[in-house]
Amino acid sequence: MAHDTNKRKEIRKFLEKIVIDAGVGRLSQTPNFEDKVLAQVRRDIAAMTGQASQIRRAKKSIAGFKIREGQIVGLRVTLRKEKMVDFFERLVTIVLPRVRDFSGLELSNVDHGGTLNLGIREHLVFPEISPEQSPVTFSIGVSVVPRKKDHDAALAEFRRLGVPLKKEESAPSKGKKKK
Repeated sequence: MAHDTNKRKEIRKFLEKIVIDAGVGRLSQTPNFEDKVLAQVRRDIAAMTGQASQIRRAKKSIAGFKIREGQIVGLRVTLRKEKMVDFFERLVTIVLPRVRDFSGLELSNVDHGGTLNLGIREHLVFPEISPEQSPVTFSIGVSVVPRKKDHDAALAEFRRLGVPLKKEESAPSKGKKKK
C-alpha cells in the first residue's frame, strides 16, 4: 500500500494535467441530438473521468464540413490532481490493454514538448461504460501533459510509470514482403 501511494505521488509530481476531448461533429447530424445523443455522450464522459464535460462550440461556419457558427462540435474535460492520477492509472492498467490489436504506443505519440497524445477509437474500452446502456459510440483524444517540457525526460518517465511505449521508433517498411 505504501508503494501505491508513492507511485501516486510520483504521477502527481510528474503530470500537470490530462485533457480528454470528444468530437461530436458527425453525431450532431442525428435527430434529437441535444436531447438524446449529447446527453448520453456527456454521461459517458462523466463516468469515464469523474467530472462534468465542457461543451465546445464552433467559432465560425465551415460549409465543407456542414458546421455553423455556435454549433456544438465537441466536449472537453481537463483533469488535475487526484482525478488526473486516477484516470492515468486506469488508462495505463485497464483501458490500453483492452484496446483491440494493441501492441504499444508509438514513440511519435510523445511530441517535442513531452506531451503524450493518443486517440481511442471506441470509448467502450473503459470499464465504467456498459455497451448495453450506451447506444452511441464515439472516439476520444487524450493528452497527458507533463510539468517539464522535455521530450527525452518525458519518454523516460512515461516508461518508468508503466506506459506501454514501443521500444524504438519503427521505420516504415518500404514495400518489402516477407516470404
